[in-house]
Amino acid sequence: MKIFVQSVNFNADKDLVNFVEKKVSTLEKYFDKIVDSEVFLKVQQTSDKENKVVEIKINVPKDEFIVKKVCKTFEEGTVLATESLKRQLNRRKEKLRAHHI
Repeated sequence: MKIFVQSVNFNADKDLVNFVEKKVSTLEKYFDKIVDSEVFLKVQQTSDKENKVVEIKINVPKDEFIVKKVCKTFEEGTVLATESLKRQLNRRKEKLRAHHI
C-alpha cells in the first residue's frame, strides 16, 4: 500500500512521518484490498491546546474511508484515527463476507 503523508503549515520531521506510516500500514491486516492512503497533518491556528489535526483517507476499490481527529499531538491523533479506521474496515469486511455467503 502506498502511503502519502502531507504536512500543512509546518514541516513534519522524519520521526513523525515514520510513525504515521508505520501506524497506517498496520491497517492492511484488517482489509487486504487497500489501494493507498493519504494522511494530512495540519496545525490549526487556535489558542486551543488541541490544535493538531490528523486526517487519514483510505482508498479501497469502489469506496474510501476518511477519519479526522483533533488532538494535542499528531501521534495521539494518528493512533485514534487508525483505531477508528480499523473498526470501519472490519465492518466493511463483515458486510462483504455476508454478501458472499
